[in-house]
Amino acid sequence: MHGRAGREGGEGNVIIQTYNPDNFSIECAKEQDYLKFYNQEITLRKVLKYPPFCDIIKLEVSDLQEKNVREIINAIYENLLSFNDKSMNIYSPMPAPINKIKNRYRWRIIIKCIIGNNVISKINKAVNSIKANSSTRISIDINPNNMN
Repeated sequence: MHGRAGREGGEGNVIIQTYNPDNFSIECAKEQDYLKFYNQEITLRKVLKYPPFCDIIKLEVSDLQEKNVREIINAIYENLLSFNDKSMNIYSPMPAPINKIKNRYRWRIIIKCIIGNNVISKINKAVNSIKANSSTRISIDINPNNMN
């Protein structure tokens, strides 16, 4: 038995629609070469400091007014930098890839580090010291599934 795609012992077909058919992961899937994919992916993740070699924190601020978002995200960023913690790689604030959803502007800070109580405490201090408007939302996502 070959699972759902192969029903009744016959071979199954998989159709992948993509703008990038030469992508390494697509090629490995086509060749069914899991080990080749894994070895390349794990090496890349180590070099770029991606999970599982570190954690990624997405700190996002959204509001109906872009001015509010920029002021708050910049204040949080300055607070984070003031800790002078070399274990946290803190990237400058930037608009989210989809920077406006339902009339709310979205900006974010990406942090790469190893999650621990010390890091969580510093992020909480940086965020909690900000006086935000009632329309402002601040979210923190650890190792997000996507970066949109």
